[in-house]
Amino acid sequence: MRVESPLPSVPGVLTAEDVAATARSIARQQEPSGAVPWFAPTGGVPGHVDIWNHVESAMALTVAGLREEARRAYDFVLATQRPDGSWPAKWVLGEVTEAGGESNHAAYVAVGVWHELVMTGDEAFAERMWPAVRRAIDFTLGLQTTRGEVLWIRHPDGAAADHALLTGCSSIYQSLRCAVALGERLGRPQPDWELAADQLGHVVAAHPEAFADKSRWSMDWYYPVLAGPVRGEAARLRLESGWDTFVVPGLGCRCVSDQPWVTAAETSELVMALDAAGDRDRALELFTRIQFLRHQDGSYWTGWQFANQRHFPGDRSTYTAAAVILAADALAGGTPGAMIFKEIAGSALGPAEAADPAACGCLLTPVGP
Repeated sequence: MRVESPLPSVPGVLTAEDVAATARSIARQQEPSGAVPWFAPTGGVPGHVDIWNHVESAMALTVAGLREEARRAYDFVLATQRPDGSWPAKWVLGEVTEAGGESNHAAYVAVGVWHELVMTGDEAFAERMWPAVRRAIDFTLGLQTTRGEVLWIRHPDGAAADHALLTGCSSIYQSLRCAVALGERLGRPQPDWELAADQLGHVVAAHPEAFADKSRWSMDWYYPVLAGPVRGEAARLRLESGWDTFVVPGLGCRCVSDQPWVTAAETSELVMALDAAGDRDRALELFTRIQFLRHQDGSYWTGWQFANQRHFPGDRSTYTAAAVILAADALAGGTPGAMIFKEIAGSALGPAEAADPAACGCLLTPVGP
C-alpha cells in the first residue's frame, strides 16, 4: 500500500511550499543517469557524486513528494553497485575519479531503502532493492574488526584502510539498524547484522581510542548522538561538552572548530541530533538561525565565512538542501520517515547507553570524514 504524506512545515520558519522549492532545487541538479551531484557544474567545475550524499538527496526528494526523481536516484544506486557490494567513492559526470569503496557509503543505502519503504509502503520497491542492500551490508561488515569498529575504506587494490572513522562508524550503526528492520519487514531476519550493530554501537559510545582523531570536525561531536549509539544522559553530556567549541551564537554550527565557517548541513544535522536527544528548543532555534543561508530559489548556500562575511565555498549544494529538508521533517514530525533518526537509530541501545558517560564521547577524541 502506498502512503502519501503532507509536506513538512515548521511554523514561522519554513512553509510546505518552501520545502517543495528546496526539493526542486535538488531535482534541477539531478543528472540524466539519476545521479545527484554535490552541485551542478559552475564556472566550468562540475560537482562530484558520492553514494552517501546521493542517497540523502533521494530521501529528501521523497519527503517533498518528488517520488519519480527519488526512484530515478535509486535506479542509479542499482546500476552502479559493484560485484563486491560497494560503490566508487566519487564520480564526476559519470566518470569514476576515486575508485575505493567507503564502508559508510555502502551501508547508507540501507537507510535510504528503509526510509523509502516507510514513506511509501512500497514493498515491491524494497524487494527490488534488497539484494543491493544485502551486498552492501556484507561489504561493510567485511571491514569490521574483531573489536567492532569498521575500517573506513577498501582501496582499489583490495587492501583495507588501517583506521576507522567515528562519524562513518556512527552512520554505519544507523545503517545496520535500518538494514535489520528492513530484513525483518521482508521476512529475511539477519541476526548477525544485529549483533554487529550492537558491537559497533558499544565501540562508538565507549572506546574513542578505536578511531582516528578527527575531533576538529563537528560531525565527530554530534554524529554519535544523531545516528543513535549515544542517547540519554550520555547524549546530553556529549552535546554540552562541544557546544561552545562548535556553535556560533546567532549563526549555526561550525564545520571545523578552528575555522570561522558555519554550514547549513552540519547545523541541520545538529538540529536532528538535538531533536533526537529531546532538546527541541535549541533544535528549533538553530534551525531558525540557519535560514539566512537560504537562496530565493529554495536552495541553500553551503556555508558562511563569518570573519570575511561571505559565502564559502561559494556553492549551493544538494546535500545541504537535503539536510535542511530532513531536519524540517524531523521537527515537523509529519511524515512516517520523520522518526528515522529516533526510533530505528535509537533502538536496542543497551550497549551504548550502559557505557560510562565519561567515556561516551565527552572527551571528543573520535573522528569525522
